[in-house]
Amino acid sequence: MLSQLHEMIWADWIWFPKGHSWAELKDHDGKVFPKTQDLWATIPIALCFMIIREVYERTVAIPLASLLGVSDEQRVCASPNPILESFFCSTSKDPTQSSLESLCKQTGFSLRQVQRWFRRRRNQDRPSKLKKFREASWRFTFYLLAFFAGLAALIDKPWFYDMKQVWEDFPKMPLLPSQYWYYMIELGFYISLVFSLASDVKRKDFKEQIVHHVATILLISFSWLVNYIRAGTLIMLVHDASDYLMESAKMFNYAGWRRTCNFIFTMFAAVFIITRLVILPFWIIHTTLVYPLTLYPPFLGFCFFNGLLCVLQILHIFWAALILRMVIKFLPGNNIVEDERSDKEETESEDEDDQEQEGKSKNGHIQNGHTPPSSKHWKRD
Repeated sequence: MLSQLHEMIWADWIWFPKGHSWAELKDHDGKVFPKTQDLWATIPIALCFMIIREVYERTVAIPLASLLGVSDEQRVCASPNPILESFFCSTSKDPTQSSLESLCKQTGFSLRQVQRWFRRRRNQDRPSKLKKFREASWRFTFYLLAFFAGLAALIDKPWFYDMKQVWEDFPKMPLLPSQYWYYMIELGFYISLVFSLASDVKRKDFKEQIVHHVATILLISFSWLVNYIRAGTLIMLVHDASDYLMESAKMFNYAGWRRTCNFIFTMFAAVFIITRLVILPFWIIHTTLVYPLTLYPPFLGFCFFNGLLCVLQILHIFWAALILRMVIKFLPGNNIVEDERSDKEETESEDEDDQEQEGKSKNGHIQNGHTPPSSKHWKRD
């Protein structure tokens, strides 16, 4: 039963066009080809990345943050309160008006006191600027090195200039050492990102990030198995081309270097649109989806590979919309770029407004028996 299932899963007609088989990927005459067991090497590589990241953040990212002037505003912690803490953890971090009124009755607090408690408690759970900077710094370093390493590995290859050559003599193209390490390192890095999802900063597009990481891992692994390596290296290079710019823009954003951040972000937006909305769909995906149909009839492996590419392309369109929104926001007023995916911290200035209003109430500044509402407070809440 298991042998039949194994034969069915690894049937030649699923993975290769008609007339080709797994037998063509066996090493011969000094030529080496990708093997399934090679992918196991990415697990220890991913674990090594996690260790290297921890060392890097402590020895490089933190001193760099200090050098650039990254500092966290001092946060006022919410006072211990079992009733509010229980509601915060089990029901909602942002209670409705009716819930706020109910909590006021249970705790004996005023409405403003309960709102202030939840505001402070939410801020306690938000990641600090230093944590965001450390994460951005690590990714910037990897993407920068990966991009130039990939460029060095591809710059002298004929398929870098004529993408149709990714199908020349398919699937019998021998594996080059540079391709092996490029694949193992990139795949190991993305696996390490999946391992660290629980501890990394969670942004508004957290679900899209998971889809992206899973699709990327499947795409790299599948292209390795069936020797789509030439196309795979081009795809990885295109993705790395803009990522390091985005991470560096974040770093300067957290440091408060407004003009530098805006300049780098503008460069990132241009590179992102050119590489992921022009080169990827109209050159690379065209070469993997349209051109092969002139050589082979469609088969399942072909459909699966291009299906994953289309998933990535949809995510790129989604992120391009966010990027354009940010560009529109900061260009006219020359303000600092804010990551649309980030959860913004609520400022303590709101608490000062609350305290002023409470002070006025105690001193008798009451209109019609009610404390005058703070328009600033209601706008933010």
